[in-house]
Amino acid sequence: MAETKEQRMARQIYEQVGGMGNVDSVIHCMTRVRMDIKDNDKVNFDGLKKIDGVMGVVEDDTLQVVVGPGTVNKVANQMVSMAGVRLGDKIPAGKSTATASNSGRSEAEKQAAAKKAELKKKNNTPFKRVLKDIANIFVPLIPAFVGAGIIGGIASIFQNMITAETLSGENWVTIVLVLNIIKSGLFTYLNVYVGINAAKVFGATEGLGGVVAGIIYLPGMLVDAPLTNIFTGDPMAAGQGGIIGVILAVYLLSLVEKSLHKVIPDSIDIIVTPTITLLVIGLVTIFLIMPIAGAISTSLVGAITWVLNVGGAFAGFVLGALFLPMVMFGLHQVLTPIHIEMIASQGMTLLLPILAMAGGGQVGASIALWVKCRKNKQLTNMIKGSLPVGILGIGEPLIYAVTLPLGRPFITACIGGGIGGAVIGMFGGIGATAIGPSGVALIPLIANGQWWGYVVGLLAAYAGGFVATYFFGVPKSAMEPTELVGYDSDEFETESIVG
Repeated sequence: MAETKEQRMARQIYEQVGGMGNVDSVIHCMTRVRMDIKDNDKVNFDGLKKIDGVMGVVEDDTLQVVVGPGTVNKVANQMVSMAGVRLGDKIPAGKSTATASNSGRSEAEKQAAAKKAELKKKNNTPFKRVLKDIANIFVPLIPAFVGAGIIGGIASIFQNMITAETLSGENWVTIVLVLNIIKSGLFTYLNVYVGINAAKVFGATEGLGGVVAGIIYLPGMLVDAPLTNIFTGDPMAAGQGGIIGVILAVYLLSLVEKSLHKVIPDSIDIIVTPTITLLVIGLVTIFLIMPIAGAISTSLVGAITWVLNVGGAFAGFVLGALFLPMVMFGLHQVLTPIHIEMIASQGMTLLLPILAMAGGGQVGASIALWVKCRKNKQLTNMIKGSLPVGILGIGEPLIYAVTLPLGRPFITACIGGGIGGAVIGMFGGIGATAIGPSGVALIPLIANGQWWGYVVGLLAAYAGGFVATYFFGVPKSAMEPTELVGYDSDEFETESIVG
């Protein structure tokens, strides 16, 4: 049987990262194959970039190979299938083909490798580790957010049409009810899913993580005899503390469980450890974490809402312009819990529509490059392949295959995103009822019928990115009838971005 494209890419990625045995585990997000690498010195970054189908490579705590939406799921699953494990599982030692060793290196190469290892250790900061943990908790849930969010958006559209008497009859009411039930399968029990993923990331028992997360809902609490917040004296509310409380509680759970495993005899460990762990962390969650995390969540959401209301167009421009660099460095992951908290408390996130404008700036910049660089066939082919998913809100192919390698178009794309963000900020009150989609795909999720304001902002981002790039962002070399330039340019290379 002939080798498929995904099988070829999986094999070649393993070859260029030093073999299967140099990979500790493999997961993926919407566009990137993410690998925990044992020895970065064995990775051939130039070889990775040259693999047909690879759009870019990001070197961080995890090695991230950008292959685009749809393809990423197939390639990642091929890689774990070849290793005989599941996504996220550790790949057993000895699975690798032979790789280069340190013995044949020159003294200069060894010194360079040691310097690189030193820099990597220096960059392994607590903040970056937190970002990595947040990403690992929420990345597996992204497909669920996308699917459930879009279904909920469709239900919202139908509900608005029923309210406006455009649609009528019991059948349409039933359709809306069923769609909302499907959507609620995620959002009603989201804490539990996050708790299970957090337990996996922190090294705790996944089932215990789900149980502790379920405590946040206060199941079984009597309506006429609620528990009391020990700090304020007010009755406690189910869900208080939300996602922030869940992550903190499960982290503490992992510490307690690991400590008990060390001291409890093996013969009774299966009984004693989970019982004591749940009792201790359950009490801490109810009486400490929920009130404290609830206050933090409320203050955080209130502060962001205040900034957007007061800052208006200026705040929108800053947020829209800075989001692409945040995506580039993986910092956008830290916003996921904030989006979820805003949805839980206000029914929508005001941040997402503004941040989504960054993708619009990318689209406009890429169209400008397409218009001005028609003789550069490789560049225009890259744009044609990446633009459709960019319009749908997945901007990483455009970032790593088009704008970032050329440098200036990345900056003008950020300007376009800022212009779109300014328009959204000027209108005010435009929020999304779910996270996951962006670009055009976010339109059905805009709350309170304000989709038109979002569309105006998106068009402004397209126009801003196009104009800024067309007049100021196109390098002369990109207009020549040559191959795409910029990937190896020291001018645009950063410590975290390779390619």
